[in-house]
Amino acid sequence: MARAKPLAVSLGISLGVGGLSALLTRRSMERYAFLDQPPLAPPGWVFPVVWTALFILMGVAAYRVWASGSPVRDRALGLYAAQLAFNFFWTLIFFNAGKYGLALAWLVVLWGLILAAALEFHKTDALAGKLMIPYLIWVAFAGYLNGGVWLLNR
Repeated sequence: MARAKPLAVSLGISLGVGGLSALLTRRSMERYAFLDQPPLAPPGWVFPVVWTALFILMGVAAYRVWASGSPVRDRALGLYAAQLAFNFFWTLIFFNAGKYGLALAWLVVLWGLILAAALEFHKTDALAGKLMIPYLIWVAFAGYLNGGVWLLNR
């Protein structure tokens, strides 16, 4: 029970970032639906389902790193915080500002931060590192979608 509170805080942080970005971009989703999409673009309902699952996985991974007490814990969690911030601002750049080229460049940096965080997570807790893999894959796919939207809607 003593560990339930830190887990709840970790999940609250990750889901809070996702929830706030969804709240701030909700009016932009209609515009997104009318953009030309690249092949393999999923229907709109897929995004909140996948992102919720990913934010849960991230929160669990961050909790495991925090609970590890590892000497690299602070560096790992610093990278985690940085990628969460980049994730949040990517959403605003892409959906609210409609700056698709800038969003793609931002996403490349985000992907690198996720990779760095996942590698540091793995050093502290192998499962925590593995929990970040679906996120890496999804953000790579998001890069494909972002690039397609950028190229098709210039």
